[in-house]
Amino acid sequence: MAVIEVEGLTKAYGDTLANEDLDFSIEAGEIFGYLGPNGAGKSTTIRQLMGFQTPTAGTARIFGNDVRNDRALRGAKARIGFLPGEPAFTPSVTGREFLDYQAELKGDERRDELLGLFTPPLDRRIREYSTGNKQMLAIVQAFMHDPDLLVMDEPTSGLDPLKQEAFHDFLRGERDHGTTVFFSSHILGEVRRVCDRVGIIRDGRLITVEIVEELLARGGKQVRLHTETPLTEAALDIDGVVGFASEGREAQFTFTGDYDALFAALADYRIVDIEIDEPPIEEVFMHFYGGDAE
Repeated sequence: MAVIEVEGLTKAYGDTLANEDLDFSIEAGEIFGYLGPNGAGKSTTIRQLMGFQTPTAGTARIFGNDVRNDRALRGAKARIGFLPGEPAFTPSVTGREFLDYQAELKGDERRDELLGLFTPPLDRRIREYSTGNKQMLAIVQAFMHDPDLLVMDEPTSGLDPLKQEAFHDFLRGERDHGTTVFFSSHILGEVRRVCDRVGIIRDGRLITVEIVEELLARGGKQVRLHTETPLTEAALDIDGVVGFASEGREAQFTFTGDYDALFAALADYRIVDIEIDEPPIEEVFMHFYGGDAE
């Protein structure tokens, strides 16, 4: 059984569709990234999965429990760690008092382990916390009861690069132990580093769900060439050459075709240097989104 199953999930606010006819599932023990810019509908999806908003149409199930059934979902939530996009705290309490309260609600068998990785100042009042410290406190509370499923909205927001990398390492370790992770992000590199699959959402609609490595493979390879004599685009009149550009004896392009055909086309040129790399995931993303990568 899939841990999360989404079928025809739709959320409308008047004439505005925040989510439209979403269909996807997430298997146990995978990290699933939900990718799209701000305003694409990621947070609305998460709020419906957690039962905070009722779908206008369609539904979703978590551990087989329909998100429209409050009683069933309440039982499932004991197995979920949730990190909202904007964590809310009582500003007058200390971080320690906040975690103590959360422990009474759901347990905290992994609190000490997590505080060894993420280090909010526990004896300081939360009103004095920086954005990064608030995010670390929220991460600890989401994981400390050892959930089977993590649902997170932009989990690395506000973290410095070192803590971001610590978080990614932690997620990979959790996945290896069978924990299922669903998180939204607009950070393309983050999805590439930690996700097994990714769903790309645009204007409330799911454009594609892909295995990350297959998504990158579909984007082709970036080729950079330095030849003894200038290479012309006409010389590479073969399938799969995209975005050819040259300056002097250096040329670059994206290639999605057959490499035997590429090297046959280059046979009349003396190659001084060649680099073939994966494209930035930003370019792959723009294939589905169009427009400016920002």
